[in-house]
Amino acid sequence: MGYFAENHSDMIVVTGAVGFIGSQLIEKLNFENFNAIVAVDKFDNPLKNRNLEGLKVLEKVDRDIFMQWLDVNYEEVEFIFHIGAKTDTTLFDTELLNKLNTSYTREIWNRCVKYQIPLVYASSAATYGLGEHGYDDNEKLIPKLKPLNPYGQSKQDFDLWALDQEEKPFYWAGLKFFNVYGPNEYHKGRMASVVWHAYNQIRETGGMKLFRSHNPEYKDGEQMRDFVYVKDVVDVCYWLMHHRRDSGIYNLGSGKARTFLDLTQAVFKAMGKKESISFIDTPEDIRDKYQYFTEANMDKLCSIGYSRKFHELEEGVEEYVGRLLRG
Repeated sequence: MGYFAENHSDMIVVTGAVGFIGSQLIEKLNFENFNAIVAVDKFDNPLKNRNLEGLKVLEKVDRDIFMQWLDVNYEEVEFIFHIGAKTDTTLFDTELLNKLNTSYTREIWNRCVKYQIPLVYASSAATYGLGEHGYDDNEKLIPKLKPLNPYGQSKQDFDLWALDQEEKPFYWAGLKFFNVYGPNEYHKGRMASVVWHAYNQIRETGGMKLFRSHNPEYKDGEQMRDFVYVKDVVDVCYWLMHHRRDSGIYNLGSGKARTFLDLTQAVFKAMGKKESISFIDTPEDIRDKYQYFTEANMDKLCSIGYSRKFHELEEGVEEYVGRLLRG
């Protein structure tokens, strides 16, 4: 590809490094022999810090001093993956979300422009709201989107700001992550994937409770989401690091909506357990903001040359649950 020295000594920055996707991305980079990783995060959660165990990292930089660090070290930075964000969709502290998700990303963007550093950042499928305009990453449609929660709005606000900038990094991509699941998400609590919750609930109780449908168009358990395996997500990130053209905002899902019943049945099968599924009311605090269907249109990413096959839901669940069972 010609972008990197043979020894891969150029620094690659990964923000959100001890988080779910960030740590999996570092694992992928290490696997590809990129070990000069600058890990940016808060590092104040011993549980999350476990995600970096066994990985090769050149330096750890606290999130709060990263801008100053970059101002000093920019000449050695080859690429920035800005994966870190406040991802709680039930949080209503708009000031905090604006600070951590919108303003912080602007600061990184502006430095990538100034220092000529390519940037991939995490957006979210939460920007699509109820999906009334579909799930198409056509940038002309983005101003019409109406996110359902402050988290989605914080991501939408940055996407709109980025598209509006006259000065952009020479290469940049915003990735609208859909429902990502996979290893290293155990610290996320309520925000962890349904696969994680199903695994734990089945292990502890022998059964799984799914949200009842409050929409007459969908039967219980037949609400549909685009579930994407984290390994596919980091494969796309890695590919974009080498591609470095066709800047813009891209969907990153599997491209195939599946039901929560499909997912839960796959978890039971992967655990070797007999199916036992029941239904509970969707919590009132999220009921009116609940997405009944999401499916990423992946044509745009394919059109720029990405051709790697995504995991089928059953494949990803089997691999992930297998890893959980092994401890």
